[in-house]
Amino acid sequence: MWGYLSLLPAFLALWATTSIWTVFAIAVANRTVNLTEGIPYISLCGSYPPQSCIFSQLLNLGAAMAAWICILRYHQFRDWGVRKWFNQLVLWSGLLCALGTSVVGNFQQKNQQATHLTGAFFALFVGNVYFWLQLLLSWRMKNLPQPGAPWIGPLRFVLCSLCTILMVTMVILHTSLLRSASAVCEWTVAMLLFTLFGLLAVDFSCLEGCTLCLQPGPSLGPQPDLDSPISLKPQPAQAL
Repeated sequence: MWGYLSLLPAFLALWATTSIWTVFAIAVANRTVNLTEGIPYISLCGSYPPQSCIFSQLLNLGAAMAAWICILRYHQFRDWGVRKWFNQLVLWSGLLCALGTSVVGNFQQKNQQATHLTGAFFALFVGNVYFWLQLLLSWRMKNLPQPGAPWIGPLRFVLCSLCTILMVTMVILHTSLLRSASAVCEWTVAMLLFTLFGLLAVDFSCLEGCTLCLQPGPSLGPQPDLDSPISLKPQPAQAL
């Protein structure tokens, strides 16, 4: 029985896919992009109002969901016994991907190109690194739990490999002024990354839920035992 947390990655994949294609449809409808001149970049579709406002809001919400997924994945790896330094490396690469997504949405290409391209690098390239690190972890730690069917791991390897190849191809085509072909690579990479995030639903299927535990500081009493659950009860107010 899958828990409700497994719905979060699946919803993110659906949300992100719907978002970029909705922005594309609006850009084509109001003729801010011309398909007769070639396939536009995702960023070009979201550079002009009114779709630029929608683009920003949709990507901000998607980035927030991605960050929450990365944090849940961090705690899952920690409970599986992954070393702290490597686990933090995975976490920060995922958070940078989420931050880059938000930057792409808020700093449009035609207004802040340098900032926009930096965000795109974090969203696409570092996002791909995030999933490569998880594949490396599953390869190095043979005893790591592998939820889902046996073909999930090879599928992730294929998707990560395609992302890497397409991103290199995208850069080469862009520098060669073949912008339409480069844009096709960008759209494909985005869809592959959405799929990789959606596949995390399989890993979260073994989670029933999560709780937030607050640890009092030294001035508020003795240090609690971290191995036992903390029960927080409201304290009665004291008269002044």
